[in-house]
Amino acid sequence: MKFREFLYERPDYEAVKSQMETLMAELACAEDSDAFLKIFGEINVLRGHYDTMSTLCHVRNSIDTKDPFYDAETSYWDEYGPLYQNLESKLFRLVLHSPFAPELREKIPETYFKRAEFNEKSFREDIIPDLQEENRLVTEYSKLIAGAAVEFEGKTYNLAQLKALSLSTDRALRQRAYDARMSFFVEHEAAIDTLFDRLVKLRDTIAKKLGFQNFVELGYVRMLRYDYDRDDVAAYREEVKKHLVPVANKLYDAQKKRLGQERLRYFDEPIEFLSGNPTPKGTPEELVAAAKNMYHEMSEETGEFIDVMVEQELMDLVSRAGKRGGGYCTSLWDYKVPFIFANFNGTSGDADVLTHEAGHAFQRYQSRNIPIPECLGATKETAEIFSMSMEFFAWRWSKKFFKEDTEKYHFLHLGGAVKFVPYGVLVDHFQHEVYEHPELTPDERKSVWRSLERQYLPHKDYEGCDILERGCWWFQQGHIFSTPFYYIDYTLAQVCALQFWKRIEIDHDPKAWSDYLAICRRGGTLPFRKMLKIANLKVPFEQGVLGEVASAIEAYLAAFDTSKM
Repeated sequence: MKFREFLYERPDYEAVKSQMETLMAELACAEDSDAFLKIFGEINVLRGHYDTMSTLCHVRNSIDTKDPFYDAETSYWDEYGPLYQNLESKLFRLVLHSPFAPELREKIPETYFKRAEFNEKSFREDIIPDLQEENRLVTEYSKLIAGAAVEFEGKTYNLAQLKALSLSTDRALRQRAYDARMSFFVEHEAAIDTLFDRLVKLRDTIAKKLGFQNFVELGYVRMLRYDYDRDDVAAYREEVKKHLVPVANKLYDAQKKRLGQERLRYFDEPIEFLSGNPTPKGTPEELVAAAKNMYHEMSEETGEFIDVMVEQELMDLVSRAGKRGGGYCTSLWDYKVPFIFANFNGTSGDADVLTHEAGHAFQRYQSRNIPIPECLGATKETAEIFSMSMEFFAWRWSKKFFKEDTEKYHFLHLGGAVKFVPYGVLVDHFQHEVYEHPELTPDERKSVWRSLERQYLPHKDYEGCDILERGCWWFQQGHIFSTPFYYIDYTLAQVCALQFWKRIEIDHDPKAWSDYLAICRRGGTLPFRKMLKIANLKVPFEQGVLGEVASAIEAYLAAFDTSKM
């Protein structure tokens, strides 16, 4: 069955509630752990079905935010999502406080119990109206960004398409394209300020209702930080400043010299070479065909996976008017398949989608038979290891996508990974400051961003672009609006993926793939540190790990002759 044939039907909440309550009453009266687990399984099938409907709505609304049917259905889920969450919260409590809990812990993954414990801290029925309002505000931001239609030199572009133009080798054109893209944020600055201010204050209110000092504490619980805390993250920030910011600064300085400029301006930053950045060679259809070939050569498991993705049309890849920006991977429980959403725009990122989002999808496919929805996918910092590591496992096949640009792509990809980590840590640090100080005005928040940029990204030169100079770059980072504190996860995963890169490219470790496959199969059944132990990876918080990674990368990149690129 193809994705377009997957049937969407809005669940009848009252009917689902009645079924859930009946089953949970039986669960409370179970005679032993075996009877408990049987009923628990029936409940998970029911939950998986309405989760599938919610996901189908989300994907189809993402594909066309102007579709009135799925726009209305999104409003339904914004309102009713917290009510379904309330039912799941009751289930969490029944499992967590079951008299059979010791026996259940031997058969249900530990992460389910940890999530149940975190749920008790982060959810109560009296905050449901607040959660509904939070959903509505996030949807409002997503629709605003997806609806961008910027007139530029006689044509209309969305933000993803303008981003591609900003990679032009024509310096004047890329400045005009970059400024055109930022003109959208200038036009909507007041609206975005107001929207975010409402989100910050609402989240602060929710946190205090639940007994937290501020939303930072609640944010860590929401993000399921099972085995690390704010102190670990603070120490990690210092390691990033010490080991990766200097390497990134050298890369930016070398980039400036390659471009033949005295200054690396804000509109120069996206382009690495005077000859242009590496681009994938071929149409979207040809890139998918290259990915199919690659995954068949990579392993039996990846070959089976890509056949399912292609045959069932489980990817929507090309940017279009009205399509939501960005990219993601999700799962459709009833069908036991993942789905990839992206916005191809002719840049190297198009090939990255077929490795990054496919890494997520491959993990979801490998763990598709885990019978508990919460344990199918891992917590965010672990989930991003699957995606970012797959990018590096795919290096052997880069020629299929980039042909003569392959060496250029490897340089860009690896150097970009180093440059990304300080930015990702900046995003996280900014959110700590915002939610520790919810009283900040919009202008004060922008000043905080700009101040932090000077610590993590000291090369930034925004002269001539007032909105960026005032600290509004983060308007473009959707995670800050939709999923607060989901960004440090990318950087932690990047450090883990770079360890896989070192094992593949430097150490030629034959166990790298089997270790990766092992954690894909575990899905979300283990917390972060335990998953790293299975993968034979070092914890990024530990002193010396970043230094070791940075040294290996710096030496590797130094061997490239960029004058020929």
